[in-house]
This record gives sequence, structure tokens and C-alpha cells, in this order.
Amino acid sequence: MNEYNPPVIIQPGIATSAWDDNASYRVLVADDDDGVRFMNAGMLTRSGYQVDSAADGEAAWQALNNESYDLLITDHNMPRLTGTELIKKMRAARITIPVILASGNPPNDEFNLCPWLRPAATLVKPYTVAKLLGTVTEVLRSSHDAPIAAIPPTLGNRASVDAPIL
Repeated sequence: MNEYNPPVIIQPGIATSAWDDNASYRVLVADDDDGVRFMNAGMLTRSGYQVDSAADGEAAWQALNNESYDLLITDHNMPRLTGTELIKKMRAARITIPVILASGNPPNDEFNLCPWLRPAATLVKPYTVAKLLGTVTEVLRSSHDAPIAAIPPTLGNRASVDAPIL
């Protein structure tokens, strides 16, 4: 039985000043680790992006077919559909949004054998919030050739941009 798990929708935070530019970008975060998924989605939302999240590759695939996104951030080792399998399905369906692979074990051998599967960027876990936000900025800037705010918002006492995301 294939149970459909719709993505968790996280409403965008209130963006101000430089962060208003990010509000037009829609990002899908796919990770089976609840903590990583919520941390990534939360930091992106606080940075002004519109963010949806999916708990596995199959839920991410459903979201990609139901909504329009500017960027996918996906783990590799997920149930029901790995990050690489998700990228394969995207390429076959001609979904051309950029992908950031965020994984502790990126499948570099597979990317060397099949270069068309190579993501726009790879974040090797653990990575920092600053690295996440910087990579998102760079990938969106290069793929959309549009100005994107590069400095993360003040995070207050809740999190540090240098704290690792596992």
C-alpha cells in the first residue's frame, strides 16, 4: 500500500527590507529526519522564502507535481524514494529547477557515471545554517540571475548561523 504523505506546509515568515526579495522564491525541503527538515525549513522561512517540506522522496515527488518551486533541497538516503531517484524522476519529467543535495553520504560515484543527475550544489552533513543560506543564495542567484539577499537575518538567541545542522 502506497500511503500518500502530503508535504508539511510552512507558511513564510514576515520578510522585511532586504528579505522581501526572497519572498518570491518557493523552496521545497525533503528530508526524512524531522529535526533537519524543520531546521532547514525554519531558517529558510525566517530568511523570507516560501517553504514547503516533505518527509520522504515520494512526498517530495508529489509536491513537485502539484506545486511550482524555484529550488529543491533534498537528502539522499530517504525512504520510498532516494534523493538520486527523485532527481532521476525530475529529469525524466523535464522538471528543471535546481537541486541542492544535503546528505551525509552523497552518491558521488553515481554522479560521475551519470553527470546529468549532478545537483547544482551539495551540502555535506553536518553543515551550518550560514552554509545552507549561502548555498541557497548562490544557487538561486546563478539559476535565476536575480539579486538575492546574501546576509542571513538576525537569528536572536534561538539559533546560530554557525551551529551545525546534522
